[in-house]
Amino acid sequence: MRDPRYDILFEPVPIGPVVARNRFFQVPHCNGMGYRDPSAVAEMRGVKAEGGWAVVCTEETEIHPSSDFTPYIEGRLWEDADIPALARSADRIHDHGALAGIELAHNGMHVSNPYTRLTPLGPGHLPVAGYDPVQARAMTIGDIADLRRWHRAAVRRAIQAGFDIVYVYAGHNLGGLHHFLSLRYNQRTDAYGGSLENRMRLLREILEDTREEASGAAAVACRITVDELIGDAGISRPEIEEVIGTLGELPDLWDFVPGSWADDSMTSRFSPEAHQEAWVRGLKQLTSKPVVGVGRFTSPDTMVRMVRQGVLDLIGAARPSIADPFLPRKIEEGRIDEIRECIGCNICVSGDWTMSPIRCTQNPSMGEEWRRGWHPERMRPRRSDDRVLIVGGGPAGLEAAQALGKRGYPVVLVEQTRRLGGRVAREARLPGLAAWIRVVDYRVGQLAMLDTVEHYFESPMTADEALTYDFTHIAVATGSQWRADGVGRWHTHPLSMHPDLPVLTPDDLMSGARPDGSRIVLFDDDHYYMGGVLAELLAGEGCEVVLVTPAPAVSQWTVNTLEQARIHKRLVEAGVDIELSTVLTATAAGGVTVADTFTGTERTIPADALVTVTARMPDDQLVTDLRERRDEWAGAGLASVTAIGDCSAPGTIAAAVWDGHRFAADLNEEVDRDGPPFRREVTALSPGEATTGT
Repeated sequence: MRDPRYDILFEPVPIGPVVARNRFFQVPHCNGMGYRDPSAVAEMRGVKAEGGWAVVCTEETEIHPSSDFTPYIEGRLWEDADIPALARSADRIHDHGALAGIELAHNGMHVSNPYTRLTPLGPGHLPVAGYDPVQARAMTIGDIADLRRWHRAAVRRAIQAGFDIVYVYAGHNLGGLHHFLSLRYNQRTDAYGGSLENRMRLLREILEDTREEASGAAAVACRITVDELIGDAGISRPEIEEVIGTLGELPDLWDFVPGSWADDSMTSRFSPEAHQEAWVRGLKQLTSKPVVGVGRFTSPDTMVRMVRQGVLDLIGAARPSIADPFLPRKIEEGRIDEIRECIGCNICVSGDWTMSPIRCTQNPSMGEEWRRGWHPERMRPRRSDDRVLIVGGGPAGLEAAQALGKRGYPVVLVEQTRRLGGRVAREARLPGLAAWIRVVDYRVGQLAMLDTVEHYFESPMTADEALTYDFTHIAVATGSQWRADGVGRWHTHPLSMHPDLPVLTPDDLMSGARPDGSRIVLFDDDHYYMGGVLAELLAGEGCEVVLVTPAPAVSQWTVNTLEQARIHKRLVEAGVDIELSTVLTATAAGGVTVADTFTGTERTIPADALVTVTARMPDDQLVTDLRERRDEWAGAGLASVTAIGDCSAPGTIAAAVWDGHRFAADLNEEVDRDGPPFRREVTALSPGEATTGT
């Protein structure tokens, strides 16, 4: 039963000609599937509508071939042929009574159009974003007229596809409308440049066109950057107040975002819940239209405060809706303690950056709803009375235990320590990663509600003991250990380590071990978060830290989680010396030898100790021991032994959770071992023969 404190969150909100059934609004977000996987996208969005979100939107959707976002896989609405794929999403959203929104986008000078090879268009002659050797062409008055026509056509197609809310996109430094608004890019001297009135002209015209084209058949939303966070050089708060004061009544809904995507979707390592509030507060008072904004909202109390204090009318979410598509329903049904809270790791964002289906650390079903038939709240019922032993209470073991328990299988989970959580429990104590403990908290909470699962602490398991029990299946989730021999991406064979230089691993540091001296060289050949976090930890404890990495950027892979620049900045501010494109080659008493990755030139760095953040070795001895005694399985009633998570292949926490879920979902199910173990959409051949010209 719903707590009356949260009644306000379930009030309907009129948005122009349509009405949101409550205040929960899944704002547009990417997913790495887009036009390539329309059925997978549709099912993912449909599950969110089922989970209680009143509005469910697409990712940004290209309106014309001159806005080609290749290699990223977003939505496309270039022509009528694109309507059916998008209509599938609208239909699935409607199946569960939610409104379907579509974010129409022309990316302007943010894209290089590598697929279509059309010249990018922008307010001026400037290079496109990134490092592509391409420049955008300054749009002529004729180009602007074309853009307005293309946008009108996209609105018409969107309504034909069944969408209830049509977005005009001027946010995140990703679209042409943002570029026209910003002095950073708009240096025109005609009617579309110079004064703010002129710079907002194109936005006003597109909004007016969209309202006229929608003509009451759909609501019009405007997503806009409220502060570019570069002062007067770009879109500033005073300017945006004037924009909203002038255009405030044109759209039916305002969607406010700060800065770029990396500012809007900061990880929990760098921002708390509701961190956008400072940029958004007060803007709602400039318009009579409803306002939506985000803030990685997971607390219903924070949501209520946003509404009661007049900051927002609708609680926007991308990442929390990914972590728990049923968040609204759980609040409505009084099941707040069952919310699968977003940990703010941005592994979901990496799907877009790597052009692969979206994934989530907390929600292993994300992106797999259509492909594998997984659902975030429902598991297939068990097919037998098989009993399962799970060895290891880390992320893979916990996920497997709670998922199997929900299927109805009797499960025993044994953990050799006095605490569940494995690597998550250790890593959550590192700087900035406290929110990650939610991975453990959610699963421990689920286990407490399952009478099908038992768990035991301080219970190390051997093959001898395991074979004395009556378990049909054993899943080994004993994790992995960081290597201390330098083996990783750069060195595939162990380095010869001098005995007089102490070598520590992340496991050592997380267990409380510290070197005697203060001069530390940290060799990061992992390239995700661990190297940067440990350098920050040691610097915070007063050590002189030199971070050495073969990559051209510190924590290189975190480009995919939108935090690489912030990690570098924080390390510099902490006094960490960063050595890029540099590799560890040898150690000696009192220092290490490093080499330039391009020239091979060697030099020495004084050090009292070395920390290696390289590769990991699976703790799979139990698996090996049990498999060597396969001839004893039948007598013990044992049918299978499976390594899961890091015990199988060390990776991210998200990968470990996913693998634990896969084990639970596939147990006693028929799985194709020779082909793809999931459904996929195969590109259909166009009718007719290709012709070539000479």
